[in-house]
Amino acid sequence: MHLYGTQSINENGHLTIGGVDATELAKEYGTPLFVYDLELIRRRARGFIETFHKLGVKAEVAYASKAFSCIAIYQLAHEENLSLDVVSGGELYTAIQSGFPAERIHFHGNNKSYAELVLAFDSNIGCIVVDNFYEIQLLKEISETKKQSMRILLRVTPGVEAHTHDFITTGQADSKFGFDLNSGQADQAFNEVRDHEYLQLLGLHCHIGSQIFETDGFSLAAKKLMKKISEWKDQFKFECTVLNLGGGFGIRYTEEDKPLEPQDYVEEMIKTVQSHAVELNLSMPEIWIEPGRSLVGDAGTTLYTIGSHKTVPNIREYIAVDGGMSDNIRPALYDAKYEAVIANKVNEQKTSTYTVAGKLCESGDKLIIDAPLQQAGSGDILAVFCTGAYGYSMASNYNRIPRPAVVFVESGQHQLAINRESYENIVQNDLPLSLKKGE
Repeated sequence: MHLYGTQSINENGHLTIGGVDATELAKEYGTPLFVYDLELIRRRARGFIETFHKLGVKAEVAYASKAFSCIAIYQLAHEENLSLDVVSGGELYTAIQSGFPAERIHFHGNNKSYAELVLAFDSNIGCIVVDNFYEIQLLKEISETKKQSMRILLRVTPGVEAHTHDFITTGQADSKFGFDLNSGQADQAFNEVRDHEYLQLLGLHCHIGSQIFETDGFSLAAKKLMKKISEWKDQFKFECTVLNLGGGFGIRYTEEDKPLEPQDYVEEMIKTVQSHAVELNLSMPEIWIEPGRSLVGDAGTTLYTIGSHKTVPNIREYIAVDGGMSDNIRPALYDAKYEAVIANKVNEQKTSTYTVAGKLCESGDKLIIDAPLQQAGSGDILAVFCTGAYGYSMASNYNRIPRPAVVFVESGQHQLAINRESYENIVQNDLPLSLKKGE
């Protein structure tokens, strides 16, 4: 059995995380429950940052917070000297409320609203990653009205297809994100902002996909961006100070996944950028990256209580848990695979095979199909590994199910990071019918 981070098995045969018995966490906080291993998150963050420092390259490592957003995780990111990548007004507002330094916030998104951009200016954030021509016009209008400067990057699609799932590949030409590098769109965008009084163009950004296990795609994307920067330097004397190569670094979900260590991705990026800087006679830019899943994905474990059990003779055995696609949509959306154990029976042999079903009123609400597990009974605690990215952040109230609580654990301590929603929370924005029948 593969254990992640600080996970271990205690003398009672129970799964522990951060030195805390998972069954005790389930008893105290209830289930479903997201449990985050802070030591593992810190280790991942330091792996990226220290590699840049060791190789003497200026960099910013920005936590891609769409993976999991809340005040406490932003405060942890600040403690670990990360920057922050936000993609909405809600994430930006949460970051500001957490006390995160605004100058280290980068704002992404393919359809930022006028109000969201005004919030970014009012908050004096560090950078806006510009995605389209409409946004350029909004930025010009806001910056000129406020007479306020803003640092920007142009997001481009370099035409690199990463080896990943079709739905999470964003660097190819046919993408809703960014300016196409190969058709002249990026050149047009560059010309629209390069001499603007208030928009300070730092350089280029790309993101080639997610859950990537090789470095080849990053190297190819970096090569294409450096070539474009060289063209702009030759034609317009443009000096690129920042090259943002995005994120998408893969993690282990199942034994089929073979991710690299953080330093492996970083070292290959640096090597590629440095070699092309020398070849093209360019100054070495500051390198920015945006790990999200690779910081929090395998640091998260979801605990469920097992309820009903159904046998379909000669076909399948089901066990049902008290959550499902309302707290983890990825299996239904991406056919994502997970591994699990029964947290109170970890030392027992995995003698049974179950399909883990959620409690949502959907036949597709299955978290794991044909999971090898210990013999399961009602009331047992199921621990599903590697749910720290895009679990809680994509959770919903479908079937009016409240979102779970989130707990942080570290060095034998635990604390609530997000309260469990109540039924009262579910109806708090509902209004009674006021229209009169027949009127």
